[in-house]
Amino acid sequence: MTTPGRDELRTARRLSAAVLAVSDQLTVPEVLQTIVDTARELVGAEYAALGVPDDDGSFAEFVVAGVSDEVRAAIGPLPRQHGFLAVMLREPTAQRVPDIRADPRFAWWPAAHPVLEAFLGVPVVSGDEILGALYLANKEGGFTSADEELVGVLAAHAAIALTHARLYARNRELTIAEERARIAHDLHDAVAQRLFGLRLTAQAAGLLIDRDPAAARDHLAEVTTLAREAADELHAAVLELRPARLAEDGLPSVLRKQAQILDRAYGGADGPRVRYREHDPPVLPAAQQTVVLRVAQEALHNAVRHAKAATIEVSLSRAGDTGAVLEVTDDGAGFDVGAVVRAGRSLGLRSLRERAHSVRGGATVRSTPGAGTVVRLEVPGEPG
Repeated sequence: MTTPGRDELRTARRLSAAVLAVSDQLTVPEVLQTIVDTARELVGAEYAALGVPDDDGSFAEFVVAGVSDEVRAAIGPLPRQHGFLAVMLREPTAQRVPDIRADPRFAWWPAAHPVLEAFLGVPVVSGDEILGALYLANKEGGFTSADEELVGVLAAHAAIALTHARLYARNRELTIAEERARIAHDLHDAVAQRLFGLRLTAQAAGLLIDRDPAAARDHLAEVTTLAREAADELHAAVLELRPARLAEDGLPSVLRKQAQILDRAYGGADGPRVRYREHDPPVLPAAQQTVVLRVAQEALHNAVRHAKAATIEVSLSRAGDTGAVLEVTDDGAGFDVGAVVRAGRSLGLRSLRERAHSVRGGATVRSTPGAGTVVRLEVPGEPG
């Protein structure tokens, strides 16, 4: 039995770290950056990149290694899908060329772009779909079939990370569509019932206006009440359907309204009461406000739909001088957080951490079967 050499062990460790990054609680850009850095190191390339195309002829993600921030700024905006960049997004096979500039498929690059020679491109594929491509350039002596195989392993794990991200995005879209359908149904039922009662009461007032003016006045007063209630129902539904006005209303006001809307819609004999409280919350920057609101909405949605709680509480308080802490707490069924992660059903937990990470914050979920759940998000404010 042959003992692995130092190079083989180093390669195994770096591959292991990249593979673990896919299943760790990292954001998709972090995972892609780890894969690009690993590919560049293991094959000895000067430059590496991973591109994920958008629908407008450019790239939704373009992660690079080996290029300084100054050079990236000088190159300009993200590249378009042209030349070899486009080839890799159309053809599901790897490409190895000794000098990319001599290949007829080469197009051009900006003046500040590094000069590339030896080139290896490996598509990132899921099933029959090309999700993106790994690009490596400038290896002394050129790239080998072993390099291609190694980068292919990393491309496969990049495909897993991107597929997870897509599944999560689609799940969120379905959830939003379902919620809007529910609101539309509630709106139809509630407002239609009010309007039907209003019409009958107005008809009764018309019949009584000559025979019993006092009774007619009572019915007309009821018409006013019914009309106001219908307007309130309509207003509540519109608040749920329209985007939150964080800039105009402020985060505490928007969170309070969210809690009131859910309490009105679900609170009662069979549903949870939803409450909001605050303790001297600071005024956060716009990005932090948006993240706090989105986390609160998702945590509230999960608690209302799945927790079987009697009470759900949203709290917003100050952390330090300028930061804030959001907590969404319920006294419902709870769940085993570790079991969810081990079963690979942790997209919601991963999304929570991704949102927190995007504003330099931190997030945790504490839950125990039978003892409720606490979703906690802490975000920094304006730097001092």
